[in-house]
Amino acid sequence: MARMLTAALAAAMALAITQVPPARAAGDGRIVTTDKGAVAGTVTATYRTFGNIPFAAPPVGENRWRDPQPVTPWQGVRDATTPAPVCAQVAQLGEPGSDVEDCLYLNVTTPAGASSKPRPVMVWIHGGGFVNGAASGYDARRLVTANDVVVVTVNYRLGVFGFFGYPGLPGSGAFGIADQQAALKWVQRNIRAFGGNPRDVTVFGESAGGLSVCAQLASPAAAGLFAKAVIQSGPCGLGVPNGEPGGLQTFWKPREDVENQGAGLDLGCADLACLRDLQVPKLLTVHGQFAQPAFRTRVLPINPHVAQNTGRTRRVPTLVGSTHDEGTLYTALIAPAPIPDSAFAAKAAAVFGTDLGARVVARYPLNGNGDARDELAAALTDRSWACPTQETRRELGRRMPVSGYEFADRDVPMIFPDMPPFPGGYRAYHGSELPFLFDFGVPLTSAQRELSDYLIAAWGRFARIGDPGWRAPVQSLAAGAVGPTDFVKDHHCDFWGQQ
Repeated sequence: MARMLTAALAAAMALAITQVPPARAAGDGRIVTTDKGAVAGTVTATYRTFGNIPFAAPPVGENRWRDPQPVTPWQGVRDATTPAPVCAQVAQLGEPGSDVEDCLYLNVTTPAGASSKPRPVMVWIHGGGFVNGAASGYDARRLVTANDVVVVTVNYRLGVFGFFGYPGLPGSGAFGIADQQAALKWVQRNIRAFGGNPRDVTVFGESAGGLSVCAQLASPAAAGLFAKAVIQSGPCGLGVPNGEPGGLQTFWKPREDVENQGAGLDLGCADLACLRDLQVPKLLTVHGQFAQPAFRTRVLPINPHVAQNTGRTRRVPTLVGSTHDEGTLYTALIAPAPIPDSAFAAKAAAVFGTDLGARVVARYPLNGNGDARDELAAALTDRSWACPTQETRRELGRRMPVSGYEFADRDVPMIFPDMPPFPGGYRAYHGSELPFLFDFGVPLTSAQRELSDYLIAAWGRFARIGDPGWRAPVQSLAAGAVGPTDFVKDHHCDFWGQQ
């Protein structure tokens, strides 16, 4: 699911660590020396930002479809007053595309003042269905200043550049996941210079970013890189019904399948060397075909959904949640025009399979508004997001502290442009919590601003102590209505087999 609005963001740095060469800040903190060279960012009265900081070598030429390589040190002071570029991607949901392959950069934002002790660190992995999005779409200044934390937003290779595979190619299908780990390792080496504590890192992400958190929890190579995790609208078992009886298209794929897929591309190439020589626009013609990270790889040996259900994950405090109406956005994309009530049964059969579709029609009765898209969206919300989210909470909670939330504010401004009208409105759609955590420049009511303050404080408290501040198994978050909710009943998880 695509997720990203353009917002000018950069990144930040401060203070010193003992390294060779040492990462350190100088003077007012505008210039910071990282382990590869000095950078100069922007300093204000309340925050400092540094952007466009390389955490891996450019993934171009021979480095295309190769695990991230070390950055070459630079001389002098690198300009870090602009945000990281947008990785190569196709235009989607009103967002412009990009042909920038050299994109492995990150942004850091930190409070302006010095701290008596290193601050908690929050590393954000953006969403976008593994095919679009960018670190620069998330302005973290409020999150930083309200919580006295350091926030790092990271890029990673997307689509055909991040999840391509080919027989005999090391790392096939998981280069984007390896990029995320390279950024986390950069944080470990350098974050003290920004005033951050490398031993107190929370990794958090939404949609594909939440799925990426699942991948990092399941990856042995991520050991020691973070101490807490937040999964937003990206449960490890997320899958979209494919029309087969009970069938789902999941977001994880065996490496062998991705390799065969890459070998079968019809791009006029007979070998990997030829594919590496292709220009970015040519590869973008098959970009969307590579949207599933591969397991059985070095960085991701096991399917994260299997890892979740068998206890083979990192054991750290984890916050797991979703939005109340995840499926409205997806339904509008697959069915932009109204679905007459008389066509609901046929549409449900096409989406869920004949037998399950008939049971869906019985379980989600028509409300009589003449458009069955809201009923279809409710079923998709429960099947693809809500009940898999409950499963993730339940399974991870067997072995580690897990907190739950549901973002349920139903009057959030739409952050994706040019969406068609939807019956009853989009309500708490997929991604609707994001402008409550980051500055998206959309108008919020006074009650919604209070809710935003609550979310920002809860996420910051979780980053500090691993507890968002509520005791309910699932806390409902809506303007003027924050409190416990019967999530399992509300989303028919008995029907979907996840209680």
